[in-house]
Amino acid sequence: MVLRQGDDVFQHLERLMTDTNIPIATIRGFGFAGSIRFGFFDFDRRDYEPREFSDMEVTGLTGSLAWKDGKPAVHAHATAAGRDFQAFGGHLLGLIVGRGSIEMTITVYHQRLERCYEEDIGANVLRL
Repeated sequence: MVLRQGDDVFQHLERLMTDTNIPIATIRGFGFAGSIRFGFFDFDRRDYEPREFSDMEVTGLTGSLAWKDGKPAVHAHATAAGRDFQAFGGHLLGLIVGRGSIEMTITVYHQRLERCYEEDIGANVLRL
């Protein structure tokens, strides 16, 4: 999949899952981010501490496409670097393509998998 400037990566991945009924897939990618939002999970609050950056190069993106409560569930992590070559990374909360593109390889598998909330750890976990 190749996405262009202004495209919302999560929106396109979710639409692809719905339109083609992907059971589960893994994703890998890289490219330009106009804006990228990372999160670090705070287990006490059971929520992400977000931090947003702009005009970055995504040096690596990896994740899975599964389902939660019948809806697409994108789970991805990434690393991105700025013009100063300082890199940041973490759980990917949002990504809008910057000037250029984002290139992703999507590998589809046949068994449908779901994410479920596990109370004891306070997070969604992929059920195998």
